[in-house]
Amino acid sequence: MEKSPIIEKIKKLLALANSSNEHEAALAAGHAQRLLSEHNLAMADIEASHRPDKADKVETVVSKTLPKWLRHLSAGVSTAFDCQAIHHPATGKLTFIGVGADVEIAAYTFAYLDLTIRKLCRTYLKQHAPPTLANRQRELMRQSYYLGAVSTITSRLKKQKAQTPVTTGALVPVKEALIRQAMQEIGPIRTLHSRRSYVNADAYTKGQTDGSQVGIRQGIRAGKDHHAIRG
Repeated sequence: MEKSPIIEKIKKLLALANSSNEHEAALAAGHAQRLLSEHNLAMADIEASHRPDKADKVETVVSKTLPKWLRHLSAGVSTAFDCQAIHHPATGKLTFIGVGADVEIAAYTFAYLDLTIRKLCRTYLKQHAPPTLANRQRELMRQSYYLGAVSTITSRLKKQKAQTPVTTGALVPVKEALIRQAMQEIGPIRTLHSRRSYVNADAYTKGQTDGSQVGIRQGIRAGKDHHAIRG
């Protein structure tokens, strides 16, 4: 019990260590490390001091039939933030399941990327799809662009997670168990297997290029101030 104030101080310093101010972040990280050493504490002690006891759920409205690119986007975002995403075809809702701030940031990031990709695609089609183009060909260009953009964005999210893990140490199995429990409470979950897609190569490549320019960190930072409705 006597270590509780020290643990709380270390938590605050670790939060400051994520500051965008590099000097402030370095000082906070160094101070936190010194306190850990002086009081014979490990990161596992800090994590164990606030172990979660349940997973949270955040719902967002999508469509009853989720296109392939959105399935890939939801899966990529969920993995990046240690969450799971479940689509409900009957209601057209997408449920993100995760622990603490993870699930709110995942849901926000998904919504942010969804809107951003659609906006970029509209601009692309205006510039490259003539009005006389058949609807079927236009839709192929649209879906190809989406898939290309998502392929790049999810790859970037994966690399970002490898460099800066969302969850570390003793909390990894705890979070995984809580998420599994929450998924079991939902009931049977149907797994969809994606079919091979025919793509317009130019549209797919342009989507990849534009996807590399999307500010994924901007979306994540904004998500920290986002208050989602939990289920």
